[in-house]
Amino acid sequence: MFTGIIEAQGVIQEITRSGSNKTFRISSVLAPELRVDQSLSHDGACLTVEAVSGDTYTVTAIEETLSKTTLNQWKTGDRVNLERCMQINGRLDGHIVQGHVDCTAVCVSRENKDGSWEFRFEFPESFSHLMIEKGSIAVNGISLTCFGVAENAFRVAIIPYTFEHTNANAIQSGSDVNIEFDMIGKYVNRFLTSRSAIS
Repeated sequence: MFTGIIEAQGVIQEITRSGSNKTFRISSVLAPELRVDQSLSHDGACLTVEAVSGDTYTVTAIEETLSKTTLNQWKTGDRVNLERCMQINGRLDGHIVQGHVDCTAVCVSRENKDGSWEFRFEFPESFSHLMIEKGSIAVNGISLTCFGVAENAFRVAIIPYTFEHTNANAIQSGSDVNIEFDMIGKYVNRFLTSRSAIS
C-alpha cells in the first residue's frame, strides 16, 4: 500500500530484456535504504526490489505490467517517481494507493496557471464509472484530486512543490501516464453492481 506522496525520483540506468520481461537498473538517493523483496512504487506501479548495489537497485516488470502501464516506454535516462510502501504508524497524507495501475491516460493539455499547473488527461471511457468530481486519483503514482470530470477526461492541478519534485514537470501534451483509480470507489462500485444484479 502507498499514499501517493512521492519521496524521490529515480533515473533509469540500464534496461535488459529476458523473454517477455524487462529488468531495470535504477539510481536513486533511496537505494541505500532499500532492501531485497521490498515493494516500491515506480510511477504508480508496484515493483519488487531484487538487488541493491550502492546508489542503484534492480526491479523487473513482467509482461502483464508492461502491457498495462507506461513502463514499456521507459528509456535509459528517464526519471520516474518513487515511493516506498506506507508505514502503519504514519500519517496517510494522500490517499490509499495499491500500486496496481488500472490503465494509461494521455495528456491533452498542460497550462501554466501562474502559481500552479493544470493538466487535462483523456482515458478509456470504460473506466468512467470509477471517476467522481473532487475524487482522488493517482497519476504516475502522485495522489491528486480530479475535477472537470467528463466521460473520458479529467483535470488535475499541481502545486509548485509537486511539480518540481516529481516527473510531473516532464509531462507534455501527448505524454502517456499511469492511472490508478481510487480503491474505495472500486469497492463501492462493485458492491452496487452486485446488488443490482441480484435484485
